[in-house]
Amino acid sequence: MLYSEMFKIVKSLEFDKELEILKSGNQIISILRPSTLSKRFKNYDINKNFQIYLTEGKRKFRPNHLRLMIDLNLRVRSRPDLKEELLLIFDNIFYGKDPDEEIKKIENEKFGHYLNSLEVIANLAQLFIIEQDYCYHKESNFEPPTLFFQGWVREFIDSVKEIDNLCMSVCNFRPPSVKYTNKENAKHKKHDPNFQPLWYL
Repeated sequence: MLYSEMFKIVKSLEFDKELEILKSGNQIISILRPSTLSKRFKNYDINKNFQIYLTEGKRKFRPNHLRLMIDLNLRVRSRPDLKEELLLIFDNIFYGKDPDEEIKKIENEKFGHYLNSLEVIANLAQLFIIEQDYCYHKESNFEPPTLFFQGWVREFIDSVKEIDNLCMSVCNFRPPSVKYTNKENAKHKKHDPNFQPLWYL
């Protein structure tokens, strides 16, 4: 589904009615807009807030951004020859294209290491971007603010850094390396609206 179509679904999500977004084998992605929030989330806009769930067999939990990034890092470590293809696919998802259509480009490829199916990871990427776009309204050094997330996606796929060091940087709320965002960041002096695909390589 295109980003614009999924965004409309998220915006129209009713309170307390869980909606299944994707079923891939024994894995299910669903979203929910709770009508009440815990004290931890008291500053969230209850009308925009939504939660993403992943069900694997009998396990149901809320995945976070690191799951996506670790999965992609594992994939490219097992198939470095597909690095550019993965970068293009997840950039195109960031730009609004359909995740299910994008992953068809490598649907017959095999990966030795990963956390979830590529279908699940691609659809999670779209939902995480929507979550940032729709729910995050703090001042950001990035324009669009979702570029912070996408910069890390690129870095986890492309960087030669060890995965534990990358994860530590994300957990400490550090921004991604500027080389992955500057040309697309309208707030950066090197912003270039005429950037080319994979300009950061």
